[in-house]
Amino acid sequence: MTTTTARDPLVHRMRPFGTTIFTEMSALAARTGAVNLGQGFPDTDGPAEMLAAAAEALRGGQNQYPPMPGIPALRAAVAEHQRRFWDLSYDPDGEVVITAGATEAIAAAILGLCESGDEVVCFEPYYDSYAASIALAGAVRRPVTLRPAADGRYSFDPADLRAAFGPRTRLVLLNSPHNPTGKVFTADELALVAELCQEYGAYAVTDEVYEHLVYTDASTPHIPLASLPGMAERTLRVSSAGKTFSCTGWKVGWASGPAPLVSAVLRVKQFLTFVNGAPLQPAVAVALALGDDYYDNFRTTHQLRRDQLSAGLTDAGFDVLSAEGTYFVTADITALGGRDGVEFCRTLPERCGVVAIPSQVFYDNVDAGRRLVRFAFCKRSEVLAEAVDRLRTLR
Repeated sequence: MTTTTARDPLVHRMRPFGTTIFTEMSALAARTGAVNLGQGFPDTDGPAEMLAAAAEALRGGQNQYPPMPGIPALRAAVAEHQRRFWDLSYDPDGEVVITAGATEAIAAAILGLCESGDEVVCFEPYYDSYAASIALAGAVRRPVTLRPAADGRYSFDPADLRAAFGPRTRLVLLNSPHNPTGKVFTADELALVAELCQEYGAYAVTDEVYEHLVYTDASTPHIPLASLPGMAERTLRVSSAGKTFSCTGWKVGWASGPAPLVSAVLRVKQFLTFVNGAPLQPAVAVALALGDDYYDNFRTTHQLRRDQLSAGLTDAGFDVLSAEGTYFVTADITALGGRDGVEFCRTLPERCGVVAIPSQVFYDNVDAGRRLVRFAFCKRSEVLAEAVDRLRTLR
């Protein structure tokens, strides 16, 4: 009998990507009974009108393949939503595609737009799927590090951004409001991104899933990069229902932009999921058309929860950084004797019964995030109160 040495069958470019930190920490929460402030999913359902529309669609027979770009009603609702809130104009027939969440939209965009060896400029810390999608495309990431200033707000060195661009730059991947830092990019920062995209002939893919979670004390409102001069024709704008309507498990997202960029996404998507969420698509169309009171209450509720958790973390001994948007608060663990976020988070459930995410897993420059951890506040107030009570035992 011939014996062979076992080899990892996984392709080389994906070997750096093991089980995601979210899977690991959620499993740890389940095993220990800890309060899970790690993975960013709400513990309440979305608007009743949306849920009723989904039930009606399920019972009404909308359970087969929808059109590959998404049902017309949802594409029209996406286009109208962007006109209503951001004064952006997209043709629902050719400039909007419905995807399996924002994650698929981003992956399909990178796979559809990048050749092997192309470079993708992104800001770190970055959501972990970005690095994996860039690797799958055989492209090269060029991260620019966001660092907290004295006021706790994150920014970047313009010289670092300029240095990240070069002759192989194919696209910029921009997330604002930004996960995990809670940063909202300013008009001046976006203007520099736009200037460099145009100078180097690069496209932009913007992840704007937290577009409706910018808080009243933020230094800037949300500004879509596509709204800047010269950027509409080179920007693919991505968002989803999951965050805005508290239905992260539905995985209904979209990409919008000029027809050639949307076509690139569609050509890849057809060989990934082909279609998704048939009975959920009409429900998301209903949700997008909800009145301003829904969006205002959504933001206000999450700002109150942010403030509740931030105050509790401060009281527990953390150095809490500013969160201008999103579901997340980042905190420095140094004052609590923490030196490594991964070690801190892996032992936290046993020490006090709370799960958080170590920010360093979102960096190439690991030292920049080694002592930072991320907490999600998209939970009921009583859950946050219980988590804070447990965290106070760390003092």
